[in-house]
Amino acid sequence: MPDSPTSDAPRLSFVFPCLNEEKTVAACVTQVSRSLGELGIPYEIILADNGSTDRSPEIATSLGARVVPVAERGYGAAIRGGIAAARGEHVMFADCDNTYLYEDAGRLYEKALETGADMAIASRMTGAIEPGAMPPLHRWLGTPVLTGIINVLFRGRLTDCNSGFRCMRKSSFESWRIRSNGMEFASELLIKALKAGARMVEVPSGLRKGPEGRVAHLRTWRDGMRHLLFIFSEKPGLFEVAGLACLLAATALQLLTLVTGPVALFGTFHVFDLHSQLLLFLAGVAGAQFYLFSCMLHLHGDTRPLRLTRRLIHLDEGVLFFSLLASLFLGLGAIGYLLTRWTLSSFSNLNLAHQLLPVFHLLAVVIVFTCGMLGLHIMKKARS
Repeated sequence: MPDSPTSDAPRLSFVFPCLNEEKTVAACVTQVSRSLGELGIPYEIILADNGSTDRSPEIATSLGARVVPVAERGYGAAIRGGIAAARGEHVMFADCDNTYLYEDAGRLYEKALETGADMAIASRMTGAIEPGAMPPLHRWLGTPVLTGIINVLFRGRLTDCNSGFRCMRKSSFESWRIRSNGMEFASELLIKALKAGARMVEVPSGLRKGPEGRVAHLRTWRDGMRHLLFIFSEKPGLFEVAGLACLLAATALQLLTLVTGPVALFGTFHVFDLHSQLLLFLAGVAGAQFYLFSCMLHLHGDTRPLRLTRRLIHLDEGVLFFSLLASLFLGLGAIGYLLTRWTLSSFSNLNLAHQLLPVFHLLAVVIVFTCGMLGLHIMKKARS
């Protein structure tokens, strides 16, 4: 029988988020107790119970763990609740499904102390992953792609952004102000730490196959999208610059087609014809949408937008009203012009696409922008 958590003031608190894990909780608590007991330091094990209806809390209590009920549902909510109740200077957490190598807990803590890191991560991707322990989609696509995006956008050097086995200084964690309740908690924790300039290290660990018949709480596509949405929400400048560049370049080239008409380069390479104009139209509208998306992210974020973006966010409501009115009349005018030309041609086929596409490109961008600004200001008022 491993040593039980100590009664002295703990230096390390280990948190297990738990929802109906009676089949695995005993093995998890036992392995962690054995690993941390070898360190010879005061520690505690906390079961952050997220509303279990089985015997998980009773089993954990019988093994010396402290059960902390967390009413707010979700993986992130459970971990945050457990950390809030932790008494140690360092906090560690891992899933309570007996898939992580809990015997690495002591080594992970020692690495955090040795390097003075704010966060130490047990990397599954640099360790041994048992056959069947991780779905191929997660191993070869999901985790590497999300990790790569975080590394590029936030200058990280990580190998496993989705590892649920980490050790942190509690004071550092509290300074990052993590808010996520769901699985995106893992991404938020890394991104907030990287943005704060935190020191992070990784320790090779691994992953073992979970017990047969256990239904995982993770939902691949939903939770993967939540991770992606949070990552993008922390980098509004990416959409701001890229969207504005796409919008301006596509619009400038579209207007150029009015002057040059279709052009044949080197005699055979044709550009600025109808299909090129349609692609420019699509690029212009997409650029406007991405830029407006960045405006909405800036509205809720703490990053500094471009001067143009700041002016649009704080646009006077009177200007917004007349912009909407102008967009309405421009749209009705375009429809009226087409109906008039169609009537004058005795309802025959019109051949105006080359001339009208640049005009409708500008009109579409204006309408998208004014409608987007309307939504932005509604969000702004609801937030105030």
